[in-house]
Amino acid sequence: MGKTYERIDGRLRTFIEEQPLFFAATAPLSGEGTVNLSPKGLRGSFAVLDELTVAYLDFAGSNAETIAHLRENGRITLMWCAFQGPPNIVRVHGRGEPVFRDDPRFKELLARFPGIDTSLHGLRAIIVVHAELVRDTCGYAVPFMAYEQDRDLHGKRFAREDDASLSTYFEKKEHVATSLDGLPGLPLPLPPSTV
Repeated sequence: MGKTYERIDGRLRTFIEEQPLFFAATAPLSGEGTVNLSPKGLRGSFAVLDELTVAYLDFAGSNAETIAHLRENGRITLMWCAFQGPPNIVRVHGRGEPVFRDDPRFKELLARFPGIDTSLHGLRAIIVVHAELVRDTCGYAVPFMAYEQDRDLHGKRFAREDDASLSTYFEKKEHVATSLDGLPGLPLPLPPSTV
């Protein structure tokens, strides 16, 4: 049933680019650590950079577990499910890294996301994932669900923040600079936006 792919292209690329939701899973090296699984959405916040590299925008939130785990060990799995149409699940297993706003690559990477106004969402980083294993499975047990639209609450909440107030917001959150397991998370103060 499952199939392994050498690259992200053709039908596979079309499938993942069309999904309005995907999930990112990471974990610390410690066997006692907390596994993290995060839903990712907002149209235009995901991009296929090349046949083995994808990226997504990491926006403001109350935690920074994915960033902390990637900084420690780089392991990440992304998963897409077909909630409409033929059943399918696609997973990209690989190595990821957070590219922060003061990284020389940030501006060029950000240009790969032309369909979203990042100023509305408190952009913290761009997560770049280099695929090591790409597989799909049947998805027969995934239910049908209809996508209606993106929620506008995140944009409304963070559109009023500038770099200084966003840093203050993050500094007040217990698990942004440091993960649930005590790993370094988002570097604070937040580097100023260069775009």
